[in-house]
Amino acid sequence: MARSDTGRPTLAKVAERARVSVSTASLAFSGAGPITPETRARVLAAATDLGYSGPNPLGRQLRSGRSGIVGVVIGDNPGRAFRDPVSVQVLDGLMQVLGERGLGVLLVPGLSHAASGTAADTSGVERVDPLVESAAMDVAVLVWGVVSDDPNLHALQRRGVRVVIGEGRQVEGAPLVRIEDRGGAAEAAQHLVDLGHTRIAEIALPFGRGERSGPVDAARLALADRTPTLHRLAGVRDVVEPVLTWETPASLVEHGRDAALAILGPQVPAEQRPTAIFAQSDLLAAGAVIAARELGLRVPQDVSVAGFDGLDLPWLSPDVLTSVHQPLGEKGAALGRAVLGLLAGDPPAVQSMPVRLVQGTTTGPAPQRG
Repeated sequence: MARSDTGRPTLAKVAERARVSVSTASLAFSGAGPITPETRARVLAAATDLGYSGPNPLGRQLRSGRSGIVGVVIGDNPGRAFRDPVSVQVLDGLMQVLGERGLGVLLVPGLSHAASGTAADTSGVERVDPLVESAAMDVAVLVWGVVSDDPNLHALQRRGVRVVIGEGRQVEGAPLVRIEDRGGAAEAAQHLVDLGHTRIAEIALPFGRGERSGPVDAARLALADRTPTLHRLAGVRDVVEPVLTWETPASLVEHGRDAALAILGPQVPAEQRPTAIFAQSDLLAAGAVIAARELGLRVPQDVSVAGFDGLDLPWLSPDVLTSVHQPLGEKGAALGRAVLGLLAGDPPAVQSMPVRLVQGTTTGPAPQRG
């Protein structure tokens, strides 16, 4: 019987049983190269007879010089990333493309910060995660881009690991996948202006490294370093100068709620209260809607709220956010295809993906104030 062969089954024994060369048998397992379906079936049948499960992955890695692993840098707080449906949908699209090609994915945290004082203090010691410094990976995907003098990028470049950038500034030699978020933010701002709003506030994503919550002055505005934040700030200002900008530590509902309570709360005289809020993410916008409800304000009769992302948020019912929709899953898939292009030796390219404003129930005409 087939199992009577002595010793561990090998690719050579499979090739001998299938009456093909070892290289042909290898092609049958890799799924690549010129091999007929009949030959592949014969090789796989021989492997089944011999109890051979496939070439040794470590040996294949050593021969090819590749690990078969793609590192995905998901941000400074992995737990928070998995609470954000934007991150989840982007990762789904990315991992589907890589998984279809048999590539493994290693999720890598971003930087950690040593405590150094107040929430506004970003001078703490930054530590690159050990996985960035040492984990085997053929390509690294920086899902949310890079900041100035980015330690993760520098560490990867020192190692010679190629990178793909998502929604960040361009890096020489690296493919970039971005969305047209400046135009999308401008479209949302124009929508509010067309509804008669002149007192428009904005709730912004984090400006840079570290975490901060609070109103933004001109000096702080000049320090904004994260590309999505910068683009959306610029898009609003292409249309109107907001009466107030509030920076948040992260794209979470509670941060949007806290910001809106400060922007709309009873401590703000009614005549100075914004009549509309543009939030740079849907979770921040949802938090603003919740805060308005808590304050007894009607949405949109007393205050309009618009967001950015196009998330399905059934728990916000009966409200449906007016939002700039972006192609989250497709953006992740585009990042995956950029990885495959790098591995295939394609020249790095820039892909820019369109967004569109979809009106819901949370925006309406500016209230008339006597």
